[in-house]
Order: sequence, then C-alpha cells, then structure tokens
Amino acid sequence: MSGLRTSRFSWLFSLLTSLLFLASLAVLTSCGSAHDTDEHYVFIAANTKVAYWQTAVAGFEKAGEQLKVKVTETGPETYDPKAEQEALDDAVHQKVTGILLAVTDPGMLQNSINSAIAAGIPVITLDSDAPASKRLFFIGTNNYEVGMAGGKRLAKELKGKGNVVVFTMPSQPNLQDRLRGYKDALANTGVKITQEIDIQGDPRIAFDKTEAMLGKEKDQVQAFVCLEAQSGKEVADVLDRNHVKGKIVMAMDTDPKTLDWIGKDGIVATISQKPYTMAFVGLQMLDTLHHHKPAALDADWTKDSAAPIPSFVDTGSVLVDKSNVGAFSTGK
Repeated sequence: MSGLRTSRFSWLFSLLTSLLFLASLAVLTSCGSAHDTDEHYVFIAANTKVAYWQTAVAGFEKAGEQLKVKVTETGPETYDPKAEQEALDDAVHQKVTGILLAVTDPGMLQNSINSAIAAGIPVITLDSDAPASKRLFFIGTNNYEVGMAGGKRLAKELKGKGNVVVFTMPSQPNLQDRLRGYKDALANTGVKITQEIDIQGDPRIAFDKTEAMLGKEKDQVQAFVCLEAQSGKEVADVLDRNHVKGKIVMAMDTDPKTLDWIGKDGIVATISQKPYTMAFVGLQMLDTLHHHKPAALDADWTKDSAAPIPSFVDTGSVLVDKSNVGAFSTGK
C-alpha cells in the first residue's frame, strides 16, 4: 500500500512540475510576443573604432539581447559628420523603429533628425546633443559638471597659476559644455587658457601640436587639457618621448592607454563616463517609446511638468587619478 501511495505521489509531483513548466513557458512566450518581429533599432556614431564607442556598442547589443529585438550599429570609422548624416538618412529611409544618435555636428544633423521625427521614428541623442533639433531627449554626462571638476583639479595641481592649452572639437556641444565648465572653475584663479586647438577628430593633430610646443613654447605652457578621449594619451606620449617633466595633463575617459598613463604619472587625472550605460538605457527607452507611444513625437515637453519623457538623463561621471585608477582598469 505504501508503494502505491509513493507511486501516486510521484505521479502527482510530475504532473504539477509539468504544469508549472508549461505555465512558465507561457509567461515567457507572452513576454517575448510583446515585441514585433520587424522591430529594428539603430545606434549611429562617428569614429566607431574608438574604444569609447565600442563600449557603447556593447551596451546597446546587451540591451537588444535582453529585449530580443534586432539592433544595428552604423556610422563612419573616422570623424566624419557628413558620413554620419548619410548613415542617419539611410536609417530613416529604412523606416527603422528607433534611433540612438551620438551627435558630431548638431547643425549638420538637425534636419535629418527632424526628418526622422516627422517620419514617426523616435530619436534619442547620447553623449553629445543636438538641442535645437526635435530629438526627444538627451542621455549622457553632465558635461558642464565634468569641466568644473576637471578645472578645480587643474587649479589645485598648478597651485592657482599657469598657462593651459586645450585640445577640443569646438563643433560638439558636449565639448563646449566641458570647456565652459573649465573656464568657470578657473575664472578666479591665475590659471589661463592661452590656446584652444581643434583636433578635428584626429589624435595625430594633438601629437604634432604638442611636439611643436616643446620648442620655443616649452616654458610658456604648464598644462594640457584634453576634452575628448583621444588626445590625452597622445600628449602624454610626446612629453614622455622628449623626457619633459613637470607638465600637467588632464584627460577624458578611461580607455586602457589613458589609464596606463595615469599609472605612469604621464596623466594626472581623467574623467570617466558611462558609454555602456548610455547605450543600454537608451535602447530600453526607445523600446518603451515604441510600445507606449506619446501623443506626438514632435511635441515640446520642456515646459510640461507632466511630460511623458525627461529632458536629460544623467548617467554620471567620476574623476579618476592614481588613487582610484585600479578600480577602472581591465579585470579590476
């Protein structure tokens, strides 16, 4: 009799297990069916081979994997705003579901962004904004605060006095905001920005310009501020090759070479951003906008306290120097 009870118990247990499995499968299937098979989200940037953008792509692809939607990354491998505009126009022509756009030249891209919105395709900008366009909102770093943090550290390193050369790309709003932050942080000090050099997306310009300054201008420059990811390690390399000591180099972002130079005292500090998070959250937001469409994509929600979307999503930043660089190094 006990054997019969055991047999019945085993059968009931197997039945309940099977029913629970089928119920779980049904839930998973219903969740997956919330997405259409033709959903297609696109991430567009320029200089796509740069480590920073590779990190962003990883975040974009991870979000796509979790949401089970098709994702594509596109854009020129060099800093080429015109080619980026063509990639954006092509995505609009393909009638993709949503676009995550890293802006190079906001003036050049504005009409293309507006065309996407007019076609019913949501556009979110990340890392660098195009505020005059009809993009829905911006996700990225508070770049003014980045500049303020960098400027305060620079003033401390220079003990409140010295001449500074800035490497930048002046067409990009994010770099304009960083420079404004630096200038405000240095406003009441003896630290002066004496040159602003456009590297045009080419780190070799930073290398060559720094090398040229080691002639007559060597003693006239006490610090170099690099507002984008590529020039900091170039400046550090030039100074190291020429055995120049005592110059302050402030960098941007946390690619491995920049972190190495911090460890070797070639760069005093850099500021980390979260490109992975920007793209990961950006795709989630595009997906939400697709499934929960606002009344109109081209509405102006900036003055609406009940707006269905934010104006700006700050993903955060951290100043990195020798005291905490280990936490940002690969494998740490």
